[in-house]
Amino acid sequence: MAASSNSSLSGSSVSSDAEEYQPPIWKSYLYQLQQEAPRPKRIICPGEVENRPKYYGREFHGIISREKADELLGGVEGAYILRESQRQPGCYTLALRFGNQTLNYRLFYDGKHFVGEKRFESIHDLVTDGLITLYIETKASEYISKMTTNPIYEHIGYATLLREKVSRRLSRSKNESRKASVTNEEHTPVEKVHTFRGPHWCEYCANFMWGLIAQGVRCSDCGLNVHKQCSKHVPNDCQPDLKRIKKVYCCDLTTLVKAHNTQRPMVVDICIREIEARGLKSEGLYRVSGFTEHIEDVKMAFDRDGEKADISANIYPDINIITGALKLYFRDLPIPVITYDTYSKFIEAAKISNADERLEAVHEVLMLLPPAHYETLRYLMIHLKKVTMNEKDNFMNAENLGIVFGPTLMRPPEDSTLTTLHDMRYQKLIVQILIENEDVLF
Repeated sequence: MAASSNSSLSGSSVSSDAEEYQPPIWKSYLYQLQQEAPRPKRIICPGEVENRPKYYGREFHGIISREKADELLGGVEGAYILRESQRQPGCYTLALRFGNQTLNYRLFYDGKHFVGEKRFESIHDLVTDGLITLYIETKASEYISKMTTNPIYEHIGYATLLREKVSRRLSRSKNESRKASVTNEEHTPVEKVHTFRGPHWCEYCANFMWGLIAQGVRCSDCGLNVHKQCSKHVPNDCQPDLKRIKKVYCCDLTTLVKAHNTQRPMVVDICIREIEARGLKSEGLYRVSGFTEHIEDVKMAFDRDGEKADISANIYPDINIITGALKLYFRDLPIPVITYDTYSKFIEAAKISNADERLEAVHEVLMLLPPAHYETLRYLMIHLKKVTMNEKDNFMNAENLGIVFGPTLMRPPEDSTLTTLHDMRYQKLIVQILIENEDVLF
């Protein structure tokens, strides 16, 4: 069950001038479709089946006809059984209910289960992946066919020319950049099919990489992650010395935390420590913007050096550069801190007029956040509460911070300008409530 599908939402428009760099817009449409896909429902055989292969479970019903299989599935979307072919004994079939019809696939096993190129440890995983693929292909075939028409590849750090101006400003990497551009002029990257753990987005088209396994390909040199169909459009211009790029920014929050075995992303901890050490009394903290080029330098420092990135006052005396880098980190997340799954619930909670009921509703939705998202949000709110405690110096209260962080921490699943504008006051209110009540809510 190969995958290739989608529908159409707006893409990202990013200036090719490095000095006007804007973060890519990670498109959530395919992610939402994967969340909506039917779930597998195993139909168990009530009795023992003779000669059942040891690698099949009770979803195996023995030798039965297609008509009988259709009857057993009962028209339930996502229901499946395994059967042995009446016409070809010893051959096995997966009967799967999808789209108001029963689909039959020849099933194979060589230590892993497969019906096509992908191989799975269990039938359940095979069916889950298949339902995701079928659902996305059904709902979004036209979208997928157009995914490569508005690429973000040149704007995310792998294309060497885009970052040339920024690289010149980084004295310690200046010589390395020149050396790499010469030594790798004839380099051809090797791309391998890769299974991504946790949500990942294609770094060519900015769309979600759907499925359970083998969702795309990864360049063995620079680490670029793209859809298989997008890989045909990627220029052979990557540089092996850029392997470590994008290990912090633009990476799924849960994936990053698990990879580094931390409670929160390192960039959040390091930036907040720096801000609290020297910036809590700075007027307009988080509202005043830092110089874009310097914010981009901080981002590149984290992507390059990780927790060893130097963002001290000696390098960046303007604290607004550090606050800008932290806000950029949150904006760059493929799945926002307040996730797409919980977005509408938070908005509905914000609309409740009774303050006590509203607070209780917000608390209930908070419990639905993934652990890494919850912990990151908790830590940030404690920090922002400290910011408000210095309001007489920085002139930033919870409402002002809500205006700044509302659209930074949460955005609607559908890429709709109208929805975003309509929800802005509720986004602000949610963040304001979280700050003012952080000791109660977390």
